[in-house]
Order: sequence, then structure tokens, then C-alpha cells
Amino acid sequence: MKTKFLLPVIGLLISGSWALQQSEIQKAEWLLGTWETKTSKGNLYETWVKKSNTELQGKSYYLNKKDTILFESVRLIEKNKQLHYIVSVKNHNNNLPVDFTLKLIKEPYSLIFENPKHDFPQTIVYKKVGKDSLFAEISGMMNGKIATQSFPMKKIQ
Repeated sequence: MKTKFLLPVIGLLISGSWALQQSEIQKAEWLLGTWETKTSKGNLYETWVKKSNTELQGKSYYLNKKDTILFESVRLIEKNKQLHYIVSVKNHNNNLPVDFTLKLIKEPYSLIFENPKHDFPQTIVYKKVGKDSLFAEISGMMNGKIATQSFPMKKIQ
């Protein structure tokens, strides 16, 4: 009788501990794929790929006829159980990367990164709002006022 009771309890403990051990980067893998939004400059695309068990890489770009115009590149890296959103934007910050750290994961599909010392933005948010859509937003102080730019995106791949 004790054996019949003990085995299911051990199984629950093992499965529960696995869920607790899910890495931070795994919680962001819903970003993988290609997303699209329409802007005043044309269609903006964001593509995310998994580079390793601790890194996702993203890039944002515009398509101009057959030319791809890179806008920014991102490395989403897990270091010491902390996610870092390291972004390089063309012609900004002397083309040096800027590191935003994960402030909050609102499970299952919301990521909030912050860097209060950066000029703009100071906050980057990604929220999955449907099976094939997400809402990205950058915000912070700009010229003494709070500014926000929103990017509703649809998954195309």
C-alpha cells in the first residue's frame, strides 16, 4: 500500500522540480519566428532564432524591394539566471550594444526589460496577445517627457 502511494508522490515531486528548473531563456522562446508590423517607413520585420540553450538572437529590418535594411540586432542571453536584452541599433549609441535586464516575466507571455540609465528607451516590453500576434513597446523619458512607441506585430513564419 505504501509503495502504491509513494510512487505517484515521487512522480509529482520530479515533475514539479522540472517545472521550477525551466530556464529563463525557455520562457522567452515564444518569440521564435518572424513577425511583421506596418510603419510609416514601410513593413518592419523582426526575426528570432535560437542560437543555443542560453541565447536567442533577433534582428529587426525593413525590406525595400529586394534589399534588406537592417535596423537593429538583439542578443537575448541568459547569464546567472538573469535575462539580458542586448541591442545594437544602427547609427545609435556609436553602434555599441546597450544592455537591458529582465525586470519582470508575467507568465506565460510577457517580458519587461529595463535600463534606467539609457537615454531612450528605458523600458522594452514584449507581450504575446494571441497565437500569431504580439505587442512590442519601447518607452521612457525623452526630452523631459514620457514617450512611447508601440509595435503590434503578426507572426508570418
